[in-house]
Amino acid sequence: MINFAAIKRLLMMEWINSILVEHSAIQAVIIIALIIAAGLGLAKIKIKGISLGVTWVFFAGIFAGHIGLSIDSSMLHFAENFGLVLFVYELGLQVGPGFFSSFRKGGVQLNMLALSVIIIGTLMAVGISYIWNLPIADMVGVLCGATTNTPALAAAQQSLQQLGLPANGTALSCAVTYPLGVVGVILGLIFLRKCVATPSNMRVPETENLNEAHIDAFKVVNPALFGKTVKEAASLVGPHFVISRLWRDGKVSIPTSGLKLMNNDRVLVATTVKDVPVLTMLFGEHENEDWNNDEIDWNAIDSRLVSRHIAVTRPELNGKKLGSLRLRNSYGINISRVSRSGVTLLATPGLVLQLGDKLTVVGEEKSIENVANVLGNQSATLKDPNMAVIFIGMFLGLLLGSIPIFIPGMSAPVRLGLAGGPIVVGILMGRFGPSLHIVTYTTRSANLMLRGIGLSLYLSCLGLESGGSFFETLIAGDGLLWVGIGFLLTVIPVILTGVFSLRIKDLDFGGCCGMLCGSMANPMALTYVSDTIPGDNAAVAYATVYPLTMFSRVVIAQIIILLCI
Repeated sequence: MINFAAIKRLLMMEWINSILVEHSAIQAVIIIALIIAAGLGLAKIKIKGISLGVTWVFFAGIFAGHIGLSIDSSMLHFAENFGLVLFVYELGLQVGPGFFSSFRKGGVQLNMLALSVIIIGTLMAVGISYIWNLPIADMVGVLCGATTNTPALAAAQQSLQQLGLPANGTALSCAVTYPLGVVGVILGLIFLRKCVATPSNMRVPETENLNEAHIDAFKVVNPALFGKTVKEAASLVGPHFVISRLWRDGKVSIPTSGLKLMNNDRVLVATTVKDVPVLTMLFGEHENEDWNNDEIDWNAIDSRLVSRHIAVTRPELNGKKLGSLRLRNSYGINISRVSRSGVTLLATPGLVLQLGDKLTVVGEEKSIENVANVLGNQSATLKDPNMAVIFIGMFLGLLLGSIPIFIPGMSAPVRLGLAGGPIVVGILMGRFGPSLHIVTYTTRSANLMLRGIGLSLYLSCLGLESGGSFFETLIAGDGLLWVGIGFLLTVIPVILTGVFSLRIKDLDFGGCCGMLCGSMANPMALTYVSDTIPGDNAAVAYATVYPLTMFSRVVIAQIIILLCI
């Protein structure tokens, strides 16, 4: 008699075996998808407000490798490398627009302090390697885990492969030290708050950007301006400003560059905070009314004039200067501000437009409709990322990463590799792409989605590759020693730089925490800081130092390998 139940069980086992065990393209996709899904599910777990976030994907991959799951090695390496390239390139695109400006004024000090964290940790890692006779490759992995920096790990692994050396130890040492790398930064910040910070450090500073567009009203009482045109008045001072409205005899109008100013004219000016004193001297009197309140109904100021936000969505306008469009003279409108990535910029004629910019336009309804047709104002077109630029950028990044850089004294040339090349090209494309009429715009959600997919692919494959010997290494090998050293590499640089920043430089505590989190590439610690410290200065400091420190760690990881092996 045929046992259908046994046949059914046999078929079921064969099916499970085909999708989980036998190496194939479908099996690889299923395994990676399961690891990522499990890891992202665990990422929602918080212990006292702290979560390891996407790092859980890494540990889900380690567990999968530990229980014997595997995929074809060529598919594993492809998915791992593709994920890494996608992640770092999109990261470069995001930070590119603010990368070079982060070196201005206070940003220089923050970046120098952040670099000191990197230098202290690097010197400690190299010193411990020589004192305790530990393999430098393993110590680089410990350093990457202690600083929660997976792109640096990838760069180190590439350098080892370039030298024909195994890279498994580097990945394992990173894996075992990663959790305390996250927690160690938070513990260091708690220590600084309890034992080092003073009441002066705990102030919440004004985070307003002095270069951001600011609206103010002035009264023309300076006799030197009587009878001069708006254009002539603008030429008398260095700062740029835009007069969006003018009151005269109770009537509101949009002034042209040829309008002559008269005594007691009131003007509404878009300028910057730092230039307000200069413009007060120019016009004669500064009015104290707050024109930067979000609740102001601009359309109620005058029934004939309306104010609209118009988006630049026509690709051919990307990279053009605002003044070259001659919108003011052609349509009788005024553009006072330009909103870009959450920052409000002054609408100067020399401002280079980027796809996605939102212009604040003042004028009559019909004129504004005409301007909207010129600029595009079709927000739906911005939702689709420019896929061609993404893959072109990745291609150029890989080419750059493969170029050998010969440094005297090194046994092999330095290459930026899969991690360094794409992030450099991403930064350059994000910063200079619009000026070259290259459309690099993607919505923030699209950027985060692509980065998340890339990082999840990389971490899942990295964990799966390391999982087979992870627990044996942790318990029987040097795992516990790595954990202890990694904790020291996390906490000591954070505390030393924090003490110097707070006591010597008198940095505010929020800015200090943001700088330290950025130098350690630790968004989980930044989330903890944002939840416990008022204001957004921590986030501003994090964004200021993150690009340079991320790039520095990627390069330093390679240099250590090539110099010390």
